[in-house]
Amino acid sequence: MLAAEVGEALPGARGLRDVPGRDDALELRLPGALAPVARLRTAVAAWVVVHLDVPRPRSITSPEHLQRVVDAVYASLRVAGSSTFRFEAAGSDSAAFRRLGELLHEATGLRHEPEHGDLVLRVRRGPRTGEAPDVDPGWDVLVRVGPRPLSARTWRVADFPGAANATIAAAMARLAGVHDDDRVLNLMCGSGTLLAERLLAGPAAAALGVDLAEPALDAARANLEAAGLLGRASRTSLVRGDATDADAVGAAVAAHLAVGDRPAAADVVLADPPWGTLHGSHAASPALHADLLRVAHAVSAPGARLVVLTHEVKVMERVVRDAADLWRPVSVTRVFAKGHHPRVHVLRRV
Repeated sequence: MLAAEVGEALPGARGLRDVPGRDDALELRLPGALAPVARLRTAVAAWVVVHLDVPRPRSITSPEHLQRVVDAVYASLRVAGSSTFRFEAAGSDSAAFRRLGELLHEATGLRHEPEHGDLVLRVRRGPRTGEAPDVDPGWDVLVRVGPRPLSARTWRVADFPGAANATIAAAMARLAGVHDDDRVLNLMCGSGTLLAERLLAGPAAAALGVDLAEPALDAARANLEAAGLLGRASRTSLVRGDATDADAVGAAVAAHLAVGDRPAAADVVLADPPWGTLHGSHAASPALHADLLRVAHAVSAPGARLVVLTHEVKVMERVVRDAADLWRPVSVTRVFAKGHHPRVHVLRRV
Protein backbone atom coordinates (compact mmCIF):
# COMPACT_ATOMS: atom_id res chain seq x y z
CA MET A 1 0.00 0.00 0.00
CA LEU A 2 2.85 2.37 0.82
CA ALA A 3 4.40 1.51 -2.54
CA ALA A 4 1.18 2.58 -4.28
CA GLU A 5 1.10 5.88 -2.38
CA VAL A 6 4.78 6.53 -3.13
CA GLY A 7 4.08 5.98 -6.81
CA GLU A 8 1.29 8.56 -6.70
CA ALA A 9 2.91 11.16 -4.41
CA LEU A 10 6.55 10.86 -5.55
CA PRO A 11 6.50 10.48 -9.33
CA GLY A 12 10.23 11.14 -9.52
CA ALA A 13 11.09 8.18 -7.28
CA ARG A 14 13.37 5.57 -8.78
CA GLY A 15 14.48 2.09 -7.73
CA LEU A 16 11.58 1.45 -5.36
CA ARG A 17 12.04 -1.89 -3.60
CA ASP A 18 11.68 -3.68 -0.29
CA VAL A 19 14.48 -3.19 2.21
CA PRO A 20 16.39 -6.51 2.39
CA GLY A 21 15.47 -8.45 5.49
CA ARG A 22 12.49 -6.21 6.35
CA ASP A 23 8.78 -6.57 5.62
CA ASP A 24 7.86 -3.09 6.87
CA ALA A 25 10.13 -0.75 4.91
CA LEU A 26 10.82 0.44 1.37
CA GLU A 27 13.83 2.15 -0.11
CA LEU A 28 14.03 4.41 -3.15
CA ARG A 29 16.06 7.14 -4.80
CA LEU A 30 14.45 10.56 -4.93
CA PRO A 31 16.24 13.28 -6.88
CA GLY A 32 15.60 16.83 -5.76
CA ALA A 33 13.86 18.23 -2.70
CA LEU A 34 12.34 15.99 -0.04
CA ALA A 35 9.30 18.18 0.72
CA PRO A 36 6.81 15.82 -1.00
CA VAL A 37 7.92 13.02 1.34
CA ALA A 38 6.39 14.86 4.28
CA ARG A 39 2.95 14.53 2.69
CA LEU A 40 2.95 10.71 2.74
CA ARG A 41 0.07 9.44 4.88
CA THR A 42 0.78 5.70 5.11
CA ALA A 43 4.47 5.98 6.08
CA VAL A 44 5.35 6.04 9.78
CA ALA A 45 8.65 7.84 9.12
CA ALA A 46 11.02 8.68 6.27
CA TRP A 47 14.81 8.66 6.42
CA VAL A 48 17.70 9.86 4.30
CA VAL A 49 20.15 6.96 4.18
CA VAL A 50 23.87 7.60 3.88
CA HIS A 51 25.91 4.43 3.35
CA LEU A 52 29.57 4.69 4.33
CA ASP A 53 32.24 2.11 3.61
CA VAL A 54 33.91 2.48 6.98
CA PRO A 55 34.91 -0.19 9.51
CA ARG A 56 33.62 1.58 12.64
CA PRO A 57 31.49 4.61 13.63
CA ARG A 58 34.46 6.76 14.65
CA SER A 59 35.54 6.76 11.00
CA ILE A 60 32.41 8.80 10.19
CA THR A 61 34.16 11.85 11.64
CA SER A 62 36.62 12.02 8.75
CA PRO A 63 35.88 15.08 6.58
CA GLU A 64 34.69 13.29 3.44
CA HIS A 65 32.26 11.06 5.37
CA LEU A 66 31.11 13.77 7.77
CA GLN A 67 30.17 16.07 4.89
CA ARG A 68 27.78 13.48 3.47
CA VAL A 69 26.04 13.22 6.85
CA VAL A 70 25.86 17.03 7.12
CA ASP A 71 24.30 17.20 3.65
CA ALA A 72 21.66 14.68 4.74
CA VAL A 73 20.92 16.73 7.87
CA TYR A 74 20.41 19.87 5.79
CA ALA A 75 18.13 17.97 3.40
CA SER A 76 15.94 17.09 6.38
CA LEU A 77 16.06 20.63 7.79
CA ARG A 78 14.79 22.02 4.49
CA VAL A 79 11.60 19.99 5.02
CA ALA A 80 11.06 21.02 8.64
CA GLY A 81 13.41 22.87 10.96
CA SER A 82 14.93 21.48 14.14
CA SER A 83 17.21 23.01 16.74
CA THR A 84 18.47 19.83 18.42
CA PHE A 85 19.48 16.32 17.44
CA ARG A 86 20.18 12.96 19.03
CA PHE A 87 21.67 9.62 18.05
CA GLU A 88 19.86 6.29 18.13
CA ALA A 89 22.67 3.77 18.07
CA ALA A 90 24.43 1.17 20.13
CA GLY A 91 27.17 2.96 22.04
CA SER A 92 25.64 6.39 21.47
CA ASP A 93 27.19 7.55 24.76
CA SER A 94 30.71 6.59 23.67
CA ALA A 95 33.57 8.98 22.98
CA ALA A 96 33.20 8.38 19.22
CA PHE A 97 29.60 9.57 19.24
CA ARG A 98 30.37 12.50 21.52
CA ARG A 99 32.99 13.61 19.01
CA LEU A 100 30.60 13.09 16.10
CA GLY A 101 28.02 15.16 17.97
CA GLU A 102 30.50 17.99 18.45
CA LEU A 103 31.40 18.02 14.77
CA LEU A 104 27.77 18.02 13.67
CA HIS A 105 27.07 20.92 16.04
CA GLU A 106 29.96 22.88 14.54
CA ALA A 107 28.78 22.17 10.99
CA THR A 108 25.05 22.76 11.46
CA GLY A 109 24.54 24.81 14.62
CA LEU A 110 22.16 22.16 16.00
CA ARG A 111 22.58 21.27 19.67
CA HIS A 112 23.33 17.68 20.60
CA GLU A 113 20.74 16.63 23.20
CA PRO A 114 21.28 12.88 23.73
CA GLU A 115 17.92 12.23 25.42
CA HIS A 116 15.44 14.60 23.82
CA GLY A 117 16.89 15.91 20.57
CA ASP A 118 14.31 16.49 17.83
CA LEU A 119 16.21 15.39 14.74
CA VAL A 120 17.05 11.69 14.96
CA LEU A 121 20.18 10.14 13.45
CA ARG A 122 20.36 6.37 13.49
CA VAL A 123 23.73 4.72 13.03
CA ARG A 124 23.79 1.01 12.29
CA ARG A 125 25.69 -1.64 10.43
CA GLY A 126 25.03 -1.76 6.70
CA PRO A 127 23.15 -4.73 5.26
CA ARG A 128 25.13 -7.86 4.43
CA THR A 129 24.49 -9.45 1.05
CA GLY A 130 24.26 -13.15 0.38
CA GLU A 131 26.56 -12.75 -2.62
CA ALA A 132 29.43 -11.39 -0.50
CA PRO A 133 28.95 -12.51 3.10
CA ASP A 134 32.61 -11.97 3.99
CA VAL A 135 32.74 -8.34 2.81
CA ASP A 136 32.56 -5.70 5.55
CA PRO A 137 29.07 -4.15 5.18
CA GLY A 138 30.17 -0.73 6.40
CA TRP A 139 27.80 1.57 8.30
CA ASP A 140 24.59 3.40 7.51
CA VAL A 141 23.62 6.78 8.91
CA LEU A 142 19.87 7.41 8.70
CA VAL A 143 18.63 10.98 9.16
CA ARG A 144 14.92 11.25 9.83
CA VAL A 145 13.04 13.61 7.53
CA GLY A 146 11.62 16.21 9.92
CA PRO A 147 11.71 16.46 13.71
CA ARG A 148 8.64 14.25 14.17
CA PRO A 149 7.58 10.94 12.66
CA LEU A 150 5.21 11.33 9.72
CA SER A 151 2.61 9.47 11.80
CA ALA A 152 2.56 12.34 14.35
CA ARG A 153 -0.23 14.40 12.81
CA THR A 154 -0.48 18.11 13.44
CA TRP A 155 -4.26 17.84 13.70
CA ARG A 156 -4.03 15.66 16.81
CA VAL A 157 -4.48 18.36 19.44
CA ALA A 158 -6.46 16.14 21.83
CA ASP A 159 -4.98 12.83 22.91
CA PHE A 160 -7.25 10.01 24.00
CA PRO A 161 -6.21 6.65 25.48
CA GLY A 162 -6.31 3.85 22.94
CA ALA A 163 -6.48 6.14 19.89
CA ALA A 164 -5.69 4.44 16.60
CA ASN A 165 -2.38 5.07 14.88
CA ALA A 166 -2.94 7.74 12.21
CA THR A 167 -0.78 5.92 9.66
CA ILE A 168 -2.90 2.78 10.02
CA ALA A 169 -6.02 4.93 9.79
CA ALA A 170 -4.77 6.42 6.52
CA ALA A 171 -4.13 2.92 5.19
CA MET A 172 -7.66 1.93 6.17
CA ALA A 173 -9.04 4.87 4.20
CA ARG A 174 -7.17 3.70 1.12
CA LEU A 175 -8.32 0.11 1.62
CA ALA A 176 -11.92 1.31 1.85
CA GLY A 177 -11.60 3.33 -1.34
CA VAL A 178 -11.99 7.10 -1.45
CA HIS A 179 -14.96 8.39 -3.47
CA ASP A 180 -16.40 11.88 -3.17
CA ASP A 181 -19.99 10.59 -3.13
CA ASP A 182 -19.39 8.26 -0.18
CA ARG A 183 -21.43 8.62 2.97
CA VAL A 184 -18.97 7.68 5.72
CA LEU A 185 -19.90 6.25 9.11
CA ASN A 186 -17.31 5.78 11.87
CA LEU A 187 -18.67 3.54 14.63
CA MET A 188 -16.91 3.73 18.02
CA CYS A 189 -15.16 6.79 16.63
CA GLY A 190 -13.14 7.58 19.75
CA SER A 191 -11.03 10.70 19.23
CA GLY A 192 -11.76 10.78 15.50
CA THR A 193 -8.60 9.31 14.00
CA LEU A 194 -10.31 7.12 11.39
CA LEU A 195 -12.74 9.87 10.46
CA ALA A 196 -10.03 12.51 10.16
CA GLU A 197 -7.77 10.39 7.97
CA ARG A 198 -10.62 9.34 5.69
CA LEU A 199 -11.73 12.95 5.14
CA LEU A 200 -8.16 14.16 4.64
CA ALA A 201 -7.69 11.47 1.99
CA GLY A 202 -10.48 12.98 -0.09
CA PRO A 203 -13.94 14.57 0.09
CA ALA A 204 -17.08 12.69 1.08
CA ALA A 205 -20.76 13.46 0.58
CA ALA A 206 -21.32 13.29 4.35
CA ALA A 207 -19.57 11.82 7.39
CA LEU A 208 -20.75 10.76 10.83
CA GLY A 209 -18.90 9.64 13.95
CA VAL A 210 -20.73 7.77 16.73
CA ASP A 211 -19.39 7.04 20.21
CA LEU A 212 -20.95 6.46 23.61
CA ALA A 213 -18.26 8.29 25.61
CA GLU A 214 -18.64 12.06 25.81
CA PRO A 215 -14.90 12.63 26.52
CA ALA A 216 -14.08 10.73 23.32
CA LEU A 217 -16.46 12.91 21.33
CA ASP A 218 -14.93 16.04 22.88
CA ALA A 219 -11.49 14.85 21.72
CA ALA A 220 -12.84 13.98 18.26
CA ARG A 221 -14.44 17.41 17.97
CA ALA A 222 -11.18 19.15 18.87
CA ASN A 223 -9.14 17.03 16.44
CA LEU A 224 -11.56 17.41 13.54
CA GLU A 225 -11.73 21.17 14.10
CA ALA A 226 -7.91 21.34 14.12
CA ALA A 227 -7.91 19.45 10.81
CA GLY A 228 -10.40 21.90 9.33
CA LEU A 229 -13.05 19.20 8.98
CA LEU A 230 -15.78 20.68 11.16
CA GLY A 231 -17.57 23.94 10.57
CA ARG A 232 -20.62 25.60 9.10
CA ALA A 233 -19.99 24.31 5.58
CA SER A 234 -18.99 20.81 6.69
CA ARG A 235 -21.17 17.72 6.27
CA THR A 236 -19.36 16.05 9.17
CA SER A 237 -21.26 15.30 12.39
CA LEU A 238 -20.51 13.69 15.75
CA VAL A 239 -23.28 11.99 17.71
CA ARG A 240 -23.33 10.37 21.13
CA GLY A 241 -24.80 6.90 20.87
CA ASP A 242 -24.30 3.18 21.43
CA ALA A 243 -22.66 1.72 18.34
CA THR A 244 -24.15 -1.69 19.16
CA ASP A 245 -27.72 -0.34 19.13
CA ALA A 246 -29.04 -0.58 15.58
CA ASP A 247 -32.03 1.68 16.31
CA ALA A 248 -29.87 4.45 17.79
CA VAL A 249 -27.30 4.29 15.00
CA GLY A 250 -30.06 4.10 12.41
CA ALA A 251 -31.63 7.30 13.75
CA ALA A 252 -28.26 9.07 13.62
CA VAL A 253 -27.66 7.88 10.06
CA ALA A 254 -31.13 9.05 9.02
CA ALA A 255 -30.46 12.48 10.50
CA HIS A 256 -26.93 13.01 9.20
CA LEU A 257 -26.27 10.78 6.17
CA ALA A 258 -29.29 11.70 4.08
CA VAL A 259 -27.85 12.99 0.81
CA GLY A 260 -29.98 13.98 -2.19
CA ASP A 261 -32.69 11.51 -3.09
CA ARG A 262 -30.73 8.44 -1.93
CA PRO A 263 -32.09 6.58 1.11
CA ALA A 264 -30.08 7.50 4.20
CA ALA A 265 -27.38 4.84 4.57
CA ALA A 266 -23.62 4.47 4.85
CA ASP A 267 -21.47 3.54 1.87
CA VAL A 268 -18.35 3.13 4.03
CA VAL A 269 -18.26 2.03 7.66
CA LEU A 270 -15.00 2.37 9.62
CA ALA A 271 -14.45 0.95 13.09
CA ASP A 272 -11.68 0.47 15.64
CA PRO A 273 -13.25 -1.61 18.44
CA PRO A 274 -11.71 -1.28 21.91
CA TRP A 275 -9.37 -4.02 23.03
CA GLY A 276 -7.64 -5.10 26.22
CA THR A 277 -8.83 -3.58 29.49
CA LEU A 278 -8.50 0.11 28.67
CA HIS A 279 -11.99 0.57 27.19
CA GLY A 280 -13.31 -2.98 27.17
CA SER A 281 -12.45 -6.59 27.94
CA HIS A 282 -11.43 -9.70 26.06
CA ALA A 283 -14.45 -11.54 27.42
CA ALA A 284 -16.83 -8.97 25.91
CA SER A 285 -15.11 -8.78 22.53
CA PRO A 286 -17.00 -11.61 20.74
CA ALA A 287 -20.37 -9.99 21.38
CA LEU A 288 -18.98 -6.54 20.60
CA HIS A 289 -17.55 -7.60 17.23
CA ALA A 290 -20.69 -9.52 16.30
CA ASP A 291 -22.83 -6.50 17.17
CA LEU A 292 -20.55 -4.27 15.13
CA LEU A 293 -21.08 -6.35 11.98
CA ARG A 294 -24.81 -6.61 12.62
CA VAL A 295 -25.33 -2.87 13.15
CA ALA A 296 -23.06 -1.90 10.25
CA HIS A 297 -25.13 -4.11 7.97
CA ALA A 298 -28.40 -2.66 9.23
CA VAL A 299 -27.42 0.96 8.46
CA SER A 300 -25.38 0.53 5.27
CA ALA A 301 -26.26 0.60 1.59
CA PRO A 302 -26.08 -2.45 -0.71
CA GLY A 303 -22.45 -3.11 -1.64
CA ALA A 304 -21.14 -0.94 1.23
CA ARG A 305 -17.60 -1.46 2.51
CA LEU A 306 -16.80 -2.18 6.15
CA VAL A 307 -13.21 -1.71 7.34
CA VAL A 308 -12.35 -2.86 10.86
CA LEU A 309 -9.08 -2.54 12.76
CA THR A 310 -8.97 -5.15 15.51
CA HIS A 311 -6.50 -6.69 17.91
CA GLU A 312 -8.90 -9.59 18.55
CA VAL A 313 -7.56 -11.67 15.68
CA LYS A 314 -9.22 -15.01 16.41
CA VAL A 315 -12.46 -13.41 17.56
CA MET A 316 -12.79 -11.40 14.36
CA GLU A 317 -12.07 -14.42 12.17
CA ARG A 318 -14.85 -16.35 13.90
CA VAL A 319 -17.31 -13.47 13.80
CA VAL A 320 -16.72 -12.90 10.08
CA ARG A 321 -17.37 -16.59 9.38
CA ASP A 322 -20.59 -16.41 11.39
CA ALA A 323 -21.73 -13.30 9.47
CA ALA A 324 -21.28 -14.80 6.01
CA ASP A 325 -24.87 -13.95 5.15
CA LEU A 326 -24.19 -10.26 5.94
CA TRP A 327 -20.64 -9.55 4.81
CA ARG A 328 -18.25 -10.99 2.24
CA PRO A 329 -14.55 -10.89 3.18
CA VAL A 330 -12.40 -8.91 0.74
CA SER A 331 -8.98 -8.76 2.40
CA VAL A 332 -7.11 -9.02 5.70
CA THR A 333 -3.97 -6.94 6.28
CA ARG A 334 -1.56 -7.45 9.17
CA VAL A 335 -0.22 -4.19 10.58
CA PHE A 336 2.21 -3.18 13.33
CA ALA A 337 1.10 -1.00 16.25
CA LYS A 338 3.27 -0.42 19.32
CA GLY A 339 4.54 -3.97 19.57
CA HIS A 340 1.24 -5.56 18.54
CA HIS A 341 0.08 -6.93 15.19
CA PRO A 342 -3.63 -6.17 14.76
CA ARG A 343 -5.49 -6.89 11.54
CA VAL A 344 -7.40 -4.67 9.15
CA HIS A 345 -10.41 -6.51 7.73
CA VAL A 346 -12.13 -5.23 4.61
CA LEU A 347 -15.64 -6.62 4.06
CA ARG A 348 -18.32 -5.93 1.49
CA ARG A 349 -22.02 -5.94 2.30
CA VAL A 350 -23.91 -8.89 0.89
